[in-house]
Amino acid sequence: MVHLHQDHVGILLRVLSGFFFATMIVTVKLVSVAVPLGEIVFFRSAFALVPLVAFLWLRQEFPSGLRSQRPWLHVARSVFGAMATFTSFAAITRLSAAEATLLSYIAPVLLAVIAVALLGERLTIYRAGGLLLGLAGVFVLVWPELSSIYLQDQIGEEQRLIGMALGVITAILTALSLIVTRILTRTDSVGGIAFWFAVATAGAGLGTLHFGWVIPDPRTFALLAAAGILGGCAHIAMTLAFRFAQATRLAPFEYIALIWLVLADLMIFGQSLSTAFFVALPLVLGGAVIAALERTKKLPG
Repeated sequence: MVHLHQDHVGILLRVLSGFFFATMIVTVKLVSVAVPLGEIVFFRSAFALVPLVAFLWLRQEFPSGLRSQRPWLHVARSVFGAMATFTSFAAITRLSAAEATLLSYIAPVLLAVIAVALLGERLTIYRAGGLLLGLAGVFVLVWPELSSIYLQDQIGEEQRLIGMALGVITAILTALSLIVTRILTRTDSVGGIAFWFAVATAGAGLGTLHFGWVIPDPRTFALLAAAGILGGCAHIAMTLAFRFAQATRLAPFEYIALIWLVLADLMIFGQSLSTAFFVALPLVLGGAVIAALERTKKLPG
């Protein structure tokens, strides 16, 4: 029987959460034309409560797991996370799913730096190498888009620039949210952390009720529900991952989710794979592999 080190369990959970998040982004992209931003945020967060409550109930932590020793950290986590949800979804409406996500991949670098500075985590050779390779892959992938942006029409160019700015803001907010999550996992229930985030974000989305909400048709409603359920599962997996492994250990594995999104752009949204993708792919995967080898061989770092 194979016994996994707890770091490897954390890595597997982080990769799984990335897949769930990627699938959620695809569903959000599919409904973004027909449904206002605030309404998407509400349904995504409200339906996320379904797997979160089920998770807490299975662990016999409902409602006891909702109590917190650090309520103000939940407030901070919810504020950062809710703002990141709005900016992320706004970026998705202006960019392809892969583009919006790859811009958010500044977050793992910021997360690693903040974790070292505030939590005293070690930025080992493996972790730094994995981050740098993954970041290099992101730059390779995004550079052709940045260099060709001026060839587009003025309205399209303006929307893409806004989308890219929102992507960067999302990365900053996400890094802050994840570092607070890392701190909370030391004392609070995993399901409780995700539950209160979903409640706060649903409340923020509901606050936009009078800004042009629409009644979704059955297909759109199903996609909104799927986005919420996938988002809830993603948060459970992500928060569990931070309980098993350090933030700097997990950061490079966020890049793997980009693969699912590029494939979605190709197969669902009809966009072709660029040459840059095939150059970036081994860099991104190589970064994840290097980070995964940390426990296999010991090097000073």
